[in-house]
Amino acid sequence: MDYYGPMPRFTPTLLLIVLLACRLGANAQTPDFNSSSEVSSALDGELFYEILLGELNARDGETGTAYALLLDAARKTNNAGLYQRAVDMALQARSGESALAAARAWRQAMPGSREANRYVLQILIGLNRIGETLDPLKREVATADAKDQTIIVATIPRYFARATDKKLAAVTVERALTDYLSSPKLGAAAWATIARMRLEASDSAAALEAAGRAQAMSPKDEAPALLALTLIKRETPQAEVIVKKYLDGQALPEIRMEYARILLDAQRYPEAAAQVQIVTLEKPDYPPAWLIKGALELQNGQSAAAESSFLRYLELAPAKRAGAAHAESNRGLVQAFLSLAQIAEQKKDFSQADAWLKRVDNPEDLFNAQLRRANLLARQGKLEDARKLIRSQVEKTPEDARLKINAEAQLLRDNKQYKAALDLLSEAIARDPNDFDLLYDMSMVAEKLGQMDQMERLLRRVIAGKPDSAHAYNALGFSLAERNMRLPEARQLIQAAMKFAPNDPFITDSLGWVEFRSGNLAQARLILEGAFKDRPDAEIASHLGEVLWAMGQREQALSIWRQGVKIDAENETLMETLKRLRIKL
Repeated sequence: MDYYGPMPRFTPTLLLIVLLACRLGANAQTPDFNSSSEVSSALDGELFYEILLGELNARDGETGTAYALLLDAARKTNNAGLYQRAVDMALQARSGESALAAARAWRQAMPGSREANRYVLQILIGLNRIGETLDPLKREVATADAKDQTIIVATIPRYFARATDKKLAAVTVERALTDYLSSPKLGAAAWATIARMRLEASDSAAALEAAGRAQAMSPKDEAPALLALTLIKRETPQAEVIVKKYLDGQALPEIRMEYARILLDAQRYPEAAAQVQIVTLEKPDYPPAWLIKGALELQNGQSAAAESSFLRYLELAPAKRAGAAHAESNRGLVQAFLSLAQIAEQKKDFSQADAWLKRVDNPEDLFNAQLRRANLLARQGKLEDARKLIRSQVEKTPEDARLKINAEAQLLRDNKQYKAALDLLSEAIARDPNDFDLLYDMSMVAEKLGQMDQMERLLRRVIAGKPDSAHAYNALGFSLAERNMRLPEARQLIQAAMKFAPNDPFITDSLGWVEFRSGNLAQARLILEGAFKDRPDAEIASHLGEVLWAMGQREQALSIWRQGVKIDAENETLMETLKRLRIKL
């Protein structure tokens, strides 16, 4: 006992430390110490004191000494809790090698311990010794209960989330799972895990191949479809085949909705609508489907249907709650309120529109809601009140200041106060000459004032400073086509816009209008019909109707124009077209 020095007096606090040390994860071979008398009988004085001294050193910050004492005690007692305590002590001291040594000693002492093996695996990954994880990976799967193996295999990628060498991790995992790739039970999960690892290693083609193998082994499994959705987002469109195969069966609504969102991002609106419709039929109490359904219907000019969908969403959606976990639901409520306000505004029910906007009360959306309320005032002829409301809004960020200018300029444009809008934008641009969004807005005002040279100069400034601005290319190209001048250049500009926004129906509309101006009526009709199908809009209806009228297909033209009026009876382009052609619907 000379090595340890005199024994201290055992206070209740010290006894508690010992009890905790001894009870940490004790295995079946170790007594369960429930009282101080059991502690005394199970441990000789020297070992008892060694554990106590280790804990005292740990309490005093001497983690290196504590680690050595506890690891020695663990070896003497074959106690899982003490091994784990020694590992944790080394990790606390940021000594990865010591932690690995303790974890390996633990696993050697208890070969069947999945906890010990998992510690070895995680520490190796933490030390970036990925190549050494092959054996613990194999053990992780092999020692798991049969009923848990599928889950274990599926969760392997989580271990390597912070691994720096993703390619080596992918290769190692694939080697560890080789024996399971043909297994009827684990094959699909193994291939899905390999696909996930390959994806993390930025090998999309190999990930797609593995996901396809996983789906072939288990067509109803959602894992390959989830992987395919991620691949689509990472610009591997071939993965869509896997998603569609999965959706042909009984698909989870969450996966179908995620696919619908991808279609929306790609502006494939009819396909997105079809997926959402399936969800509302198969699971009518699923709130997100009604929200997106309403947005698509509103976009297509189906106001009554959209209103019904948004109201249904509000019936099903949970009430607003605080916290990040409820952020998506809260955003959905805001979207529904804003959309219902828009529908009420279209019906000129301004009081109802204002009532919906007043329900938006979260700080991050309140600013935009107030701008919308200002627009309602302007539509009721209270333009100055509207401008005052916009200017009264508190600016929390530079973006808020820009939005206020943009909103006020838009109000002035909508009320044909073009000179005032130009002056407002000129002042803002003088303060920030490189605000390309405001430069674009100013170009649109210049067009309304007939200052076409000024509009072109502004748009070319935008294109020079922001060469991926599809809207700038499109606006300049369309303005040339509208004036029936420099049509080859107009076509080139619009085709450039399509490279940056290939599925934008308004850019497609511009291309159709160039073909019309160029005398290619059949081509113009084909292009414009496609644009109107993708996005039923009053302005596109105006152009398509005029092409049909020029082709002598008068009844079809009148039908399209009537649809346009139904969508937006106040659309300036449509009204001008009907007036110019002396059409009365």
